[in-house]
Amino acid sequence: MSSDVTVVLPDGSERVLSPDATGADLAADLGGRAAKDALIVVADGIQLDLNQPLPDGSHVSLVFPASDAGLEVLRHSTAHVLAQAVLDLYPGATFSIGPPIEDGFYYDFDLPNNQTFSDEDLEQISSKMKEIVNRKQPFIRSEIDRTEADKLFAAHPYKLEILDGEADDPTSGPEDGVITTYRNTDDFVDLCRGPHVPDTGYLAHFQLMRVAGAYWRGDENRQMLQRIYGTAWATKKDLNAHLEQLEEAAKRDHRKLATELDLLSFPSELGGGLAVWHPKGAIVRKLMEDYSRERHEEGGYQFVYTPHLANQRLFQTSGHLDFYADGMYPPMEMDNGTYYLKPMNCPMHCLIFGHGQRSYKELPLRLFELGTVYRYERSGTLHGLMRIRGFTQDDSHLYVAAEQLADEIASLLDFVLSVLRAFGFDDFTFHLSTKDPEKYVGSDEIWNQATDALRGALERHGLDYAVKEADAAFYGPKIDIDVKDAIGRSWQLSTIQCDFNLPEQFDLHYVAADGERHRPIMLHRALFGSIERFFGVMVEHYGGAFPTWLSPVQVQVLGVRADHDSFADKIVERLISNGIRAEMVEADEPLGTRIRKGKLEKLPYILVVGDADVEHDTAGVNPRGGDVERDVPIVDFVQRITAEIAEKATGPNVQ
Repeated sequence: MSSDVTVVLPDGSERVLSPDATGADLAADLGGRAAKDALIVVADGIQLDLNQPLPDGSHVSLVFPASDAGLEVLRHSTAHVLAQAVLDLYPGATFSIGPPIEDGFYYDFDLPNNQTFSDEDLEQISSKMKEIVNRKQPFIRSEIDRTEADKLFAAHPYKLEILDGEADDPTSGPEDGVITTYRNTDDFVDLCRGPHVPDTGYLAHFQLMRVAGAYWRGDENRQMLQRIYGTAWATKKDLNAHLEQLEEAAKRDHRKLATELDLLSFPSELGGGLAVWHPKGAIVRKLMEDYSRERHEEGGYQFVYTPHLANQRLFQTSGHLDFYADGMYPPMEMDNGTYYLKPMNCPMHCLIFGHGQRSYKELPLRLFELGTVYRYERSGTLHGLMRIRGFTQDDSHLYVAAEQLADEIASLLDFVLSVLRAFGFDDFTFHLSTKDPEKYVGSDEIWNQATDALRGALERHGLDYAVKEADAAFYGPKIDIDVKDAIGRSWQLSTIQCDFNLPEQFDLHYVAADGERHRPIMLHRALFGSIERFFGVMVEHYGGAFPTWLSPVQVQVLGVRADHDSFADKIVERLISNGIRAEMVEADEPLGTRIRKGKLEKLPYILVVGDADVEHDTAGVNPRGGDVERDVPIVDFVQRITAEIAEKATGPNVQ
C-alpha cells in the first residue's frame, strides 16, 4: 500500500498529501488562487504537468500565468494549438518546431504544392484556434518508444529528423532516451518534452501576428518553411497592452524615422546590413562620439587606433578562428598571407599591452577605441541598425592586477550608468552571469574572485540583479546592463566582462612590486554596445524627438512674411555664433504650413518673427510639446537654450 506524500513549499512549510498525489492535488489542497490558476508544478527544479505525481520529500512550487515561467508555458501550449489548427485546415501540411520566444511563440510549417500563408489565412487559423480553446481539450502526456514514434510521425519528416537528433529543438525530441508526446485529440499529437497547461481553455488571450519564411535548421540549402508568429498573455488586459506597445513601437521604428527625418539610409547598392549616414544623422553620431571621447579622457583612458583587418595568425592566437569563424567574413588571400576583417578589437588591444615591458605602476591600464568591426550576419537576421554587418564599438579594454579588480569594476559601473543617464536612460536591469562548470578557462580561485568583484560592485551600489547561473562565456564572468525605453521595452546595451583567456593566449605580463612577472586580468567594457545600435535605440526611445543637445537642428526661425526673412536670417546668424544649430526657412509658403513641417521634423524650437519682433528684437517661441511664448527677447532665448544644451538635459519625451 502506497504511503502519503510529503512536499516542502517555498516558505519551508510541509504539506502531507494522499499517495500518488499530483500537482493538481497540491493546488486543490492549497485552494484559492492555487486551485484556480496554477499551470504547472516545479518539483526539485524540474517542471511537471499538474497531473504528474509528485516525488515524496520534494521541494515544490506552483507556476502561475503572469510569471515568466507561466508565460513560457502558456506560449508553448498556444504554439501546439496553432499547429493543430494548421494541420486541420491544410491537409497534407507538415510541421517542424514551435518554441516559445520572447513575448510570444512561432511554429514552422511545410505546406503542400508550395502554398504560402496570407493575412486572410491568419484570420481563418485564428478562428480555428479559438474553437480549440473553447473546447478545453486536455493536454495528455505519453512516453513512447521509437517504433511507435516512427509510426505516429511517418508523414512528418521534420519530426523524424528531430528524433534522429539531427535538429536542435529545446522543446521537443528525446531527452535521456525518453520520447514524450502530447495529444489534444485523437487526430492531433505532437512530439514534445512539455510541460503544458492542463487544457486549451487556459489559452484564450493570444493573437497571430505575421508570417515569415524560415529555412529548416537555418540552412539556406534546406527547405524554405512558412513561419507563423503569435503572441500570448495571461490576461486580455496584458494582451491589449502588448498590442498597444507594438503599435507605438511601429510609430517609433528607427528605420522609418531615419528616412522621415533624413538621418541615414540603407542603399541597396551597398548590400544588406550596411548604412550610410546623412548629414543630420552624422551630427547626432558625432555628438555621441564626442561625448564618449570626452568622458573617457576624463576617466583616465588612453586612446588607441587599430587597423580594420589582420593576418589570420592574430585570430588563431585569440581563438576567434576556433570559436567565432562563422561570424567572420571569408579570408582574403594576400601575397604575404591570409587576412580577415576584424570581428573584435580586443586582440589588437592585447598586442598594444604586450608591446614592451609593463610595470604594476601602469595599472590599471585603460585603453579606448572607437573601433569599427565586421561580422557576417545572415540576411534573415538583419534589422536596421539593431543587427548590422559593419559597426563601431566604443570599445574599452582594461588591464588590472587581481587586487585592483573590485575597485575597478565598481568604478566602471559608475562610469557606465552615468553615461547611459546622460542619454536619457534611467531604468536599468542587471544580470550577473556565472561560470559554466563544464566550460571555462582559469582557476576556480580567480573565477571566484572575479565573480565576487562583480557581485560586490552591484551590491555596493545597492542594485538589484538576477543571477544567470552557468551563463558566462568560457573566459570569464560578466555583468549585462539592460535599459528600458520610453514604452517599456528592454534593450541589452552595456557589458562589463572579466577575461582570463586573452591574457593567457597572448602571454601578457606585468612586473609587480615584488619584481616578479604576473598575469593581468582583462576587463572588456562596451558602453554603447555599438554606436549604430545605440543610435537606433535612442531614435526609438525618443520617437525621433531628440533632446535639444542632440538634435541635428535645434532651432528653426520663420518670418511671418517674406519681408521678415532678413531679420530671421540675422537671428540664425546670432544663434550659430553662440554654438546653436539653427536654420531659417523662407516665407515661400503660408506660416501654418511651415510650422507644421517643422513639427514633423520634431524640432526642439521654432521661432516666429513678425513686425513687433523686428522692432523689439524678440520672437515668438514655439517649443516642442510646450505652450507658445510671445515677445521673448532674443538675448533671453539664447541664454535659455545655451544653458539647456550645456546641461545636456534630456527633458520629457515629447513628439
